[in-house]
Amino acid sequence: MAISVRAAGPADLPLVTRALAGSWGSTLVAFGRGELVDAAALPGFLAFDGDEPAGLVTYSERDGAAGGREVEVVTLDAWLPGRGVGRALLDAVRGEAARRGADRLTLITTNDNTHALRFYQRYGFDLVALRRHGVDAARRLKPGIPTEADGIPIRHELELQMPLADRRR
Repeated sequence: MAISVRAAGPADLPLVTRALAGSWGSTLVAFGRGELVDAAALPGFLAFDGDEPAGLVTYSERDGAAGGREVEVVTLDAWLPGRGVGRALLDAVRGEAARRGADRLTLITTNDNTHALRFYQRYGFDLVALRRHGVDAARRLKPGIPTEADGIPIRHELELQMPLADRRR
């Protein structure tokens, strides 16, 4: 069965809350540039395999540090590996960002998340910044962030971007 994606709405709050708590320890997420946000309050998309939830993405829109508008992926969880769930969710956010006139799609991951880093680069994101010890600041906001994963110390934030339009036109 094909993966379907739809915008998350108010009726989805219990599912979104459970999903975020299961993946992130709570709905509160430390993300980019030292912010703590309730990801359950952000817009997002849900993916389904038939009637079964298959993934969730949340995002935020703002003025970018380099000018223009950007849409930042705050959380991305695909619960059926290798089935195209992550790609379908990113496609939905990318389409929404383009509809809103955003210049770029951004996200931040951590140095230990090698699987995600490979996935994002294959999707078309480019690594644009390394914030050494950026996770230390995030841990001050959310002390429950683990110190390591798979034997790799979690220390640094990696920022990735993908342009949505050719700005030379």
